[in-house]
Amino acid sequence: MPAEHDHALDRTLTALADPTRRAIVEQLRRQSLRPSELADTLAISRPAISRHLRVLREAGLVDQEVSGDDARARPIQLRGEPLADLRGWLQDLEGFWHEQLAAFKAHVEKPKGRRR
Repeated sequence: MPAEHDHALDRTLTALADPTRRAIVEQLRRQSLRPSELADTLAISRPAISRHLRVLREAGLVDQEVSGDDARARPIQLRGEPLADLRGWLQDLEGFWHEQLAAFKAHVEKPKGRRR
């Protein structure tokens, strides 16, 4: 895996480590919302929502539509690419553990005389 890809995955995992940011992602999974709508829905102050959105934006998890001068009025939408990368990494990890557990099961199920 290239170092740049590792760095992007690190940013995604760091951003999603916070429960508030996961709640924001969950809301945006359903529909695009303005920052003020997110703040109201999650009962979070507007300055706090701005800080969380900045982290999510820097991780590439969200984008803000460009439709006017006032950033507060621009809807935020979820970006799928970083989540697809995370899903791929998790699937690779799951495959590794599936192979390890299958090998362990085969070892345990061998007749006693044939184990090394």
